[in-house]
Amino acid sequence: VQLQASGGGLVQAGNSLRLSCVASGLGRAFSAYTVGWFRQVPGKEREFVATIMRSSGGGSTSYTDSVKGRFTISRDNAKSTVYLQMNSLRPEDTAVYFCAASSTLISSSRFQSNSYGYWGQGTLVTVSS
Repeated sequence: VQLQASGGGLVQAGNSLRLSCVASGLGRAFSAYTVGWFRQVPGKEREFVATIMRSSGGGSTSYTDSVKGRFTISRDNAKSTVYLQMNSLRPEDTAVYFCAASSTLISSSRFQSNSYGYWGQGTLVTVSS
């Protein structure tokens, strides 16, 4: 399984970006994977941002409090892709964003980075004030 994250860039505060995470090597099995977005600032631990459960688990979504109402995670299983729509961006959203996937995690562990076995390479989001 390979994950490719893209869509990062430099934007002004208040603007939007959409990140994409494309999985290769899974085909129809992609729907069985829970996919999460995490972010990391140099010198700090990787932080949970959002996750979308596998389709058999209802495809439910979860967000960290700081992005609720601004970010939306969604998936297109036919394209093996998960999106993170980020609106009303703030300077504190500046980070490298990583997508991660797992077919085995349980719902209660979806916020933990060590629950995900597959990781993309990260895409840099910079929000200027």
